[in-house]
Parts: sequence; C-alpha cells; structure tokens
Amino acid sequence: MKVTRRGLLTGAAVGGGLLVAWNFLPREFETPLSPGPEEIAYDAWLKIASDGVVTVAVPQLEMGQGVTTLLPQIVAMELGADWRQVAVEPAPVSGAYANLPLAVEWAPLWKPVIPALANDAGDALLERWASENKFNVTAKGTSLAAYEMACRNAGASARAMLAKAAAERWDVPWEQCRAENGFIYHEGNRASFAELALESAGFSAPDPPPLLPEEPAERAPPSEMEGERVLTWPRLDLPSKVDGSYVFAGDVRLPDMVFAAIRHGPLNQSELGTFDETLASGQRGLIQLVRGKRWLAAIADNWWAAEEALRRIAPRFVVRRPVESNEVVETLDAAVRRGVPTTVETRGAGDDNYAPDEARRYDVAPGVHATIETTTATARLSDGLLELWMATQAPEPARQAAAKAIGLSAADVVLYPVAAGGSFDRRLDNQAAVEVALLAREAGRPVQLTWSRWQEHAASYPRPPVAALIGAELREEGSISQLRARIAAPSTMREFGERLFENSVSWAAIEAVEGEADPFAVEGFAQSYAIPDMVVQHIPVSLDLPTALMRGGAHGYTCFFRESFIDEIAQEYEREPLSYRIAMLGQDAPMVDLLQRAGRLAAWDGGTRGSGQGLACHRMQLGEATGRIALVAQASAGEGGVRVRHLYAAVDIGRVVNRDIALQQIEGGLVFGLAQALGGATEYADGLPTHQRLAALGLPTLEDCPQITVELLDSDAPPFDSGEIGVPPVAPAVANAFFSATGLRLRRLPLLSAFA
Repeated sequence: MKVTRRGLLTGAAVGGGLLVAWNFLPREFETPLSPGPEEIAYDAWLKIASDGVVTVAVPQLEMGQGVTTLLPQIVAMELGADWRQVAVEPAPVSGAYANLPLAVEWAPLWKPVIPALANDAGDALLERWASENKFNVTAKGTSLAAYEMACRNAGASARAMLAKAAAERWDVPWEQCRAENGFIYHEGNRASFAELALESAGFSAPDPPPLLPEEPAERAPPSEMEGERVLTWPRLDLPSKVDGSYVFAGDVRLPDMVFAAIRHGPLNQSELGTFDETLASGQRGLIQLVRGKRWLAAIADNWWAAEEALRRIAPRFVVRRPVESNEVVETLDAAVRRGVPTTVETRGAGDDNYAPDEARRYDVAPGVHATIETTTATARLSDGLLELWMATQAPEPARQAAAKAIGLSAADVVLYPVAAGGSFDRRLDNQAAVEVALLAREAGRPVQLTWSRWQEHAASYPRPPVAALIGAELREEGSISQLRARIAAPSTMREFGERLFENSVSWAAIEAVEGEADPFAVEGFAQSYAIPDMVVQHIPVSLDLPTALMRGGAHGYTCFFRESFIDEIAQEYEREPLSYRIAMLGQDAPMVDLLQRAGRLAAWDGGTRGSGQGLACHRMQLGEATGRIALVAQASAGEGGVRVRHLYAAVDIGRVVNRDIALQQIEGGLVFGLAQALGGATEYADGLPTHQRLAALGLPTLEDCPQITVELLDSDAPPFDSGEIGVPPVAPAVANAFFSATGLRLRRLPLLSAFA
C-alpha cells in the first residue's frame, strides 16, 4: 500500500504517543519502538518528542566500543539534530534489526540450505533467514556495515517529514527547507523539531529518502598528531558512566530480588556429585540451594552469603574427560607434525614440489577473555512470562535457550538488553541465560546470578590453543618464492556455531565438528604479501577443551605466525625488515604507505641489534571494507619479562565516522593485543584452569601500558571496524622488538611466561 499524506496510518500507542506507518520495514514485524506521551515513532530507529528530544534505537550490545554513540550520530547527522538533545534506547529483539553482513560472514555456521543464495547481504534467502531468526548479533565489528544505511534512511525520512510540516506552515516548497541543530529553516523562517514533531506525523516520507550528498565522516583536525582531540561528537554514554548511573548487568535491581552464586564442574562433560548441604546451614542470609545436573547454585539475600555458602560446601563433581594441558600440547604437537591437513587457501602452484629452505614452529596457549565484569544475569518468572536482564551479544539465541530450559515458548521470554563491562566476544555465550531462568523458576521470585571471578575462568571457554609450522622456499637473496603454513587448531568457529545456532552442549558441539576443517581457524594468514606460491592448511584438532571466539579472532595468532616468520627470514638473510616487507607487498600500495608512516612515527632505525624496535603489519577484510595497520613496537627486557615502552601505529580503516571513538578503539585493541602477547593465558589441570584470579593472568596494568601514538588516515573507502584492527600486530611486533633488543627469539604466546 502506498502511504500518502491524507491516507497516512497513525494511531495511539501505549503511553499516548503516535506511531507513523513504517516506511522501510516488512509489515509482519511487530512494532519495535513504543512512543511515549507526546512522542512520534517514525520507524524502527527513531522517535522525536514534543520537547525536541530525539531518541535513537540501538540494536547492538554496548560493551565499550561506543555503538550507542556511533549509530545515533549517523541519525543526527542525516536528520540535522542538535546533539545535545539526542538520547538512546536499547532496541528490543526484532527481525527489523537483522545484521545481514554478519549473517553472510557466518553463513557456514548457520548452514543455509542453498549456500550460493546466502553469500551477499542483499540475497533474499539470507534476508529471510536473518529476519525470521531475529539475527541482531553484535560481533566482528559489523555495526556500521549492517546499520549505517538504515540509520541514514531513518534520519533523512524524518527530516523530510519535519520539513513538510514546516513548509505547510510557511506555504513554501518543502524541498527548499533545511535542517540544522534541531531546527527547520527557510529564509527568515525557523521552527524547532519540538514544534513540528506532532504535526509531522500527518505527512509521508519520500521514497527513496532524500539522503544528504555527503556520507557521514569526520576528518582529522590539524592538531590531532600533537595530542589534542576535538570532541565534535562526544560519547553519549560518558556522563552516566562518570556519575555511576549507567546500567550494567550487575546494576539491575527488582522488588523482592534475591542473589545467586554458582559452582560449575571442571571442563569438559562433568556432573554434580556429592555435597553436604549441612556445611552451609549456619550461613546467615542463605535461602536455598538449587541443584543442576552440572552445577550447584546458592540463593541468598545477598551475593556474598550465597558465595560463602558454596565455599563451605565445596561440592564435588564427577568428570568423564577432564582437560589436561599436557595432553592438549601433545595432541597439537602430533597434529602439526603428522596430521592430515585440509588446504584452505592456495596461491599459484601452492606447495607443489615444496622443498623448504627455512621452517619455524610457533605455539599459542589457551587464553581467557578476562572481562572486567563477570557473567551476570537477572530473571523474573511470573504468570508464564520470563523476563531477562543480561548483557548478551546474541539476544535471540539467549531467549531461545532460556525458553527451552524451562519449557516456555520464546514468545513468552522478554529480554531487556543492558550494557556489558567489556566483552571481547565473551558475551556470545548464553549459558547464564539458561542457569538464571532455572533459578528464577525454583526461587519463585526475581534472581540475580553473578559468577565469581574463579567461575568466570573455570566455566567459560578460552581462545583456542594452536600449533603452527611455517616453512618457505627462498631465492638466493632471501625473498620468499613459496610458503606453506600448517596450522593445527580446534575448529573453534564451527564448534561455536553448533552451540549458538543448534543450542548444543559443549561436548556435543566438539563431536559434531570432529575432523571438519574450519577456514576461520586460519583466517588472516595469507594477507597482503605477494608471495608467488602459497598454501595455507588447517589441521582440525579435537580436544576435550571447548574453545570460543575472542577479540581479533584467528587474526590474533595468524599475524603472530606470519610476521614473526617474515622477520626471522629477514634477519637470517641480513635484510632490513621494513624494506624486506615492502619488496613483497606487490599490489598493496596502501600497506606500503602505512609501513613508511609507522617508520617515520617511530624514527625507525632498521631494527638493528640493540635498538629494541620491532615491526609488524596486517590487513583485515569484511565484505567491501578493508582495515590495514602497520605497527612499530619499542621494547626491552624488563623485570620479570618484556617491557614495552612505546607503540607507534599507522592505521587505515576507510571512512571514519567518529574519530575519537575510532582512536579509542584502536588504542584499546593495541592494549588488548599487548595483553595477549604478555599474558592472559592459563593451563588446565583436572579440567580446571590453573589461574583463578585476574591478577594471576599477567595482564598489563596502567604502569605497564606503553605510550601509544596513532596516525589515523583520512579515507573515503568503506568504513572498517576500529576495534579489531589493533589486536593482531602487537604480539609479533613485540616479539620482533624483543629479539632486536636481546637476541632472544620468542615463538610462543604469551611471550616470556610459564607457558613459553
């Protein structure tokens, strides 16, 4: 039905607001936004109130990456809103917010019936699947790719409707009106959004929306490299985070709410055994114990009482196949040496007639996510309706899992998204949704479940352990003519897909993908260098250790393998590392430019012995968007390990929408990469991690954090995520810097640790 001004459908919504007929969404979706009194909901993204406040819906989890500023900023730029009057509302779970680029990227995980019809964000099969499954997952930095155009369309449509309302007042063509800072202007006339909001509901939006000619972008100010930042679009979440009013998962409070702590069995496939509940009988505040098949929870009137009760009880678990680090290491070693590989990527002749002149072995230990906020979820079950308050990157799978656990339909589960205190992809797992739903059913009142730091380490799934054998055939002058990478690792993403999309338990997921190669496990290794003949192989390894996605994905270790190997060959043949890389970059001129820029920033001296300088570069791809980074690390041997003094990065992430957020995320990625390089890992004994506390992980503190200098290039290319690109090059740059400082080559992550 074509909506005209006179035939426009509007009606009273809950709270007395008006809902404008949607311009862009299929009619089978329920209304995602509920306008309040004196408020207009224009579509699934945007509301404007009669006081001029513009509220933007954000369908992605805010976990520090700034998405609750980035998407509203795009709406505000297109709408012409006053940034001081822009507010944010977490979007409900809805097919209206399907993340199509991520659905394309993860198509091998949700296994479309006809894969060829799910390889583009515009394909009908993919759009249908993503919408029907309410796939608004937050991952892989896809927020801009998924939602920028929808936000622009929403802003442009609302702007046109406001202009039409103003034009009728002034009897002028609406196309001649302009929007700026919350007002509509025409020559000497001016009317605020507040004045026009309710009237605008009587007008239809043009089809297509009248987008501004310039795409949202923020250019570098001249003073940026001198350390000054001009906050044109300050983050909307900062004031509430400073004054403590920002709501994280642990801040939820409901009437009559009780608190729960939990103990999980060791990994993997353990069951709750015997325990003596009388040991906690004297614990003040304890209300009840709840026994799960694989866990024991205590419910009390405060969390500490619940945790103390479990400490006293110390429940025992029966473990069928406990994880042991020595077995993990032996399995990976056998696989990388003798395992049957699957070729994932081939260039030129691949490994035909392969006769390596040089080969190196590299290893990575399991790594924990180490989020600041441990897993927390709140649930209330009343009259057949389950309400969940939790930070989740995958809200619809969380609803589905919780509903199945207590025998409800997903339609009877309401999820209220709250922010996460860090995630690094930890919140893609929804185990807590099942646990808190069961606890709410048993308690008969609202329950907030919080995992202790020890349980966060013990029950969550780590970054996969990996072993790699990199070999190359070389020309006389040391350039690489043929390269082969054998990477032995669990099929982590396929395993994760079984858990997320099939709701499988961890051991069933491992069994389901046993022997299956996983292209995601070797992602990023073959980037940039124009080596004529190359083959990248994955050797799938089945372990008793469930593994999970972590910030940076496989790029976090494949870049370490490649860039360490490149540096070793350069040193072996007495080639200067920067020019050696440039000679192999072939058609990737932007990467050459970044290497030269990073070298200038760091006053690169050739990485000579004793300089303490190390170099690495990396490229990441998502759809049409490309991110590139070149990094120089200044490091030395310090007390107890490696001391990184300075990181110099030149970065190209395409068009930058918010420079301050981009710089924050790049710097945060660099520090996260440093954490992976120097710590963040654990061993396992009897199925339990050997590191129980955050302090035991060797993570960098403020004192350990180096000075960071970032040069962020201006570009008109499609925007790439700023949060992932900083992670991959840190470990190899630091390893290369440490070699130049000491002559010691480190080939295992974390560097210089108990795991080396």
